[in-house]
Amino acid sequence: MPRVASDAAAHIGLRIVERRVELGLTQDEVAVRTSIYSSNVRAYEHGRAMPSIYTLVRIAQALDVSPGELLDGLAPEQFAPATRDDRRRTQHGA
Repeated sequence: MPRVASDAAAHIGLRIVERRVELGLTQDEVAVRTSIYSSNVRAYEHGRAMPSIYTLVRIAQALDVSPGELLDGLAPEQFAPATRDDRRRTQHGA
């Protein structure tokens, strides 16, 4: 069962995916542009890991957006660790 770090990690991951797809890039291409392992890019996109500020800035540069655009819409309560029910909803697309 994939682990979701938090609703915030899932939100940031979704924003990364949306922008990457908009640019027509693969995860591997983002990895090369950022010097981040592609497995880490996948973990960020799936919300299994929360990127550090430094990593978020590198990803934002690779995607030609401001870091703020990847954070837009976040609320403090989204940073609580995801519960088992949250993980189930994320896995099933709810």
